[in-house]
Amino acid sequence: MTYPLRIRRGAAWAAAGLLALAALPACGQQTESGPGSPAASKRSTSPAAATEPTAPKFRALEREFDARLGVYALDTGTGRSVGYQPDDRFAYASTFKALAAGAILRKYGTDGIDKVVTYSRDDVVADSPVSENFVETGMSLRGLCAATLWYSDNTAVNLLLDELGGPDGLEKVLEEFGDDVTEMDRYEPEMSDGTPGDIRDTSTPRAMAESLRAFLLGDALKRDERELLRQWMTTNMTGRTLIRAGVPDGWDVADKSGSAGYGGRNNIAVVWPEDGGNPIVMAVMSTRGKQGADRRDALIAKAATVAADALGR
Repeated sequence: MTYPLRIRRGAAWAAAGLLALAALPACGQQTESGPGSPAASKRSTSPAAATEPTAPKFRALEREFDARLGVYALDTGTGRSVGYQPDDRFAYASTFKALAAGAILRKYGTDGIDKVVTYSRDDVVADSPVSENFVETGMSLRGLCAATLWYSDNTAVNLLLDELGGPDGLEKVLEEFGDDVTEMDRYEPEMSDGTPGDIRDTSTPRAMAESLRAFLLGDALKRDERELLRQWMTTNMTGRTLIRAGVPDGWDVADKSGSAGYGGRNNIAVVWPEDGGNPIVMAVMSTRGKQGADRRDALIAKAATVAADALGR
């Protein structure tokens, strides 16, 4: 069954909450010719200086929200970038789900994602609002990708990981186009633990932005695959208060949010300005470093505003 979607900036209407079985119509998008710059080495995790004069603004946000912040934003047209601790490690949490869906499209193509995956009630983990309803019938890879990106469904992404050969399989896919920074180690929900000092299931803002760039703008995917991934990400239900809230109205935002323990809150996105300018790739990651600390969406939104303003957008 196919459900229509009304797509517009910052909102998505998804009928009955079980739209993960739907196929979305394609739409055009601007692309780059290559997969993006290689990420920094896994051994290189030292912080880099922020582009002035943004550093004081980002530091002020860290003080305001009592958090550690990492930002990387790249204007793909001019090559100009803004960074604040872009090579610091953070628990990426559910932001990786965009990369998992991209890797599934890379492996199966749009013609192969109607394959049905079966699973048992024992496979269902916490925060699985769509997949918990389809234990008896299973779900297609298309549906699992949609559930993963629209509702951040944990069981759905775990099943996608199995199709890729586990977390290590996804890590190998990322390494194919230059990301040798991102550490893929566990399944959900353990991968979102976010314990300070634990490098498992961590990455950097720069690496996450470049990997997302490879899928949405580069040649990691074919055109129809990129278009489908973009549509899933622009119509998700989880990112309205993050980068989308920090950039001007009318901008088209394809994003994936993430929430980790210890107050971790992240968002990665490709953003298309309303004036039709070249897309901006952006990753904003944060942690408050305290067990049980609440997460601050406003920190992500305000950091996105600083980055977009610094790029002259």
